[in-house]
Amino acid sequence: MNLGFLSNRLEKRKAENSFRFLSSNDKSAIDFASNDYLGFARLSSLWEPEALQKYGSTGSRLLTGNSRITEDTEAFIASFHKAEAGLIYNSGYDANTGLFSCIASKDDTIIFDEYSHSSIKDGARLSPAKHFVFRHNDLSDLEAKISRASGKVFVGVESVYSMDGDLADLKGLVAISRKYENVYLIVDEAHATGVFGDRGEGLVQAFGLENDFLARIHTFGKAIGCQGAIVLGSHLLRDYLINFSRSFIYTTALPIPDIIAVKRAYDLMDIRDRSISLLRERIDYFKNKSGQLSAFNVQPNESAIQVVLIPGNEKVKKAAGHSQSGGFDVRPVLSPTVPAGMERLRICIHAFNTEKEIDRLVERLNDAFESLR
Repeated sequence: MNLGFLSNRLEKRKAENSFRFLSSNDKSAIDFASNDYLGFARLSSLWEPEALQKYGSTGSRLLTGNSRITEDTEAFIASFHKAEAGLIYNSGYDANTGLFSCIASKDDTIIFDEYSHSSIKDGARLSPAKHFVFRHNDLSDLEAKISRASGKVFVGVESVYSMDGDLADLKGLVAISRKYENVYLIVDEAHATGVFGDRGEGLVQAFGLENDFLARIHTFGKAIGCQGAIVLGSHLLRDYLINFSRSFIYTTALPIPDIIAVKRAYDLMDIRDRSISLLRERIDYFKNKSGQLSAFNVQPNESAIQVVLIPGNEKVKKAAGHSQSGGFDVRPVLSPTVPAGMERLRICIHAFNTEKEIDRLVERLNDAFESLR
């Protein structure tokens, strides 16, 4: 079998210094890379032995994989986020692709921010609807696209963008949607869950805008420290997804222990776990300390994702390697994941990171700059 067509494309990636590979995690390194913002993934209490009495889910939710525990958890999470109802998916990717691929008809239009997650883009491409991209956080461009759209218009954004850590202008989006009867907003709250709001409810609730969105997606693989995601909205939307969302219909359900772990994580947030306020303190501390990184193009923001731009795949990989050799788990983001010239270190702040660790990280990054000269 001639597989030269595969090797040729891989060799091109290697030549561009953008070859991806699976790396093992050094558990001894100080974590500034994972999405475990609150440290919940480290809690054994989410996975107590009694949860393992039934592990396999045995089938899809429409066959043998449904359970009262799952439905009760959906109802609890919906109430937590001030939504009528919710539907759990196996991952955030499944939730976005499943929602965007089925929500619109061929006469409708999907418009999404150019920095939206690939799952939103892939869902739009799978949809029979037309789809457009608007410039990142450019509401004037969005309105221009809406003026050219037909049918119902579904606008997709992330409340916190995963590569830049910046925030969507949710209030501006809502103002636009209120001007048009046919515009429906969908927001992915993956990197806002557990980070914004008194109980980690997300950015939409922090602004009191939960009634202005057709759907909100909250994933469990970031601050929740588990696996899966939920699409929140009306009871009608839930019924619709059960009937038309292919990534929900044609997949084995999450096992019961995963559902129990998600519920326990939400219970912690519901009682305003100290980790949430501690995370906010650590984010603010890093933002203040980032002023010492004057040699770099640092883009501090309000989220747990902080960005140090170092253009060029080779340079950013060297900077990451220098940080890693100092005991810090810091990862580079290469092109084509981000546009060429926008390569960066993506630094994730956690509730469990100490001020001393942040101080040492900043010192190591300054050392890395000297090594690049």
